[in-house]
Amino acid sequence: MPHTTRAQQREQTRATLLRESRRLFATVGYGAVGLAEIVQSAGVTKGALYHHFASKAELFRAVLEEVQEEVGQRVAEVADAEDDPWTALVAGCQEFIQAATDPDRQRIMLIDGPAVLGWNEWRALDERSSARHLAEALTDLIERGVLTRQPVAPLTHLLSGAMNEAALWLASSGRPGDLEDTGRALRGILEALRTR
Repeated sequence: MPHTTRAQQREQTRATLLRESRRLFATVGYGAVGLAEIVQSAGVTKGALYHHFASKAELFRAVLEEVQEEVGQRVAEVADAEDDPWTALVAGCQEFIQAATDPDRQRIMLIDGPAVLGWNEWRALDERSSARHLAEALTDLIERGVLTRQPVAPLTHLLSGAMNEAALWLASSGRPGDLEDTGRALRGILEALRTR
């Protein structure tokens, strides 16, 4: 049996804490989960948890970062699969809504994230993942003359806010055609930004 180093054990403990707390936060929400429940589910001691995370909020922040990176990576992969920069933007925006509509991600990323960390910190994390990709795509399209020349930062925030709101609405709507309708509406908004 291979020997596990202390560094590997620490990393396994951290990964287990992240996995189990993510599952609990997604299932019942940040406010309903206690540290005792997290350590019991992870099969570790409170001391092990505090070795990796100073508080429940810090643990949640790490989970949120993981979720946002995951969504950002999915968006980038879908967008990067397209040859045309315009098609890449539309596909990436559609993928963001699809990925963010997942109930587990949505609760952590869009509901508890801003409430637990505060708007400014949540926004900063978002800007390092999905919003960064969106800003890069918009900048490229403006430079190519595909989009009307305009400041990128407000446009990024407007589109990001619209997509976050759409994902929240979709999660509670339950009507079968709403995702498709939202995709059509989003394409319409994006099309209105194109140069004529």
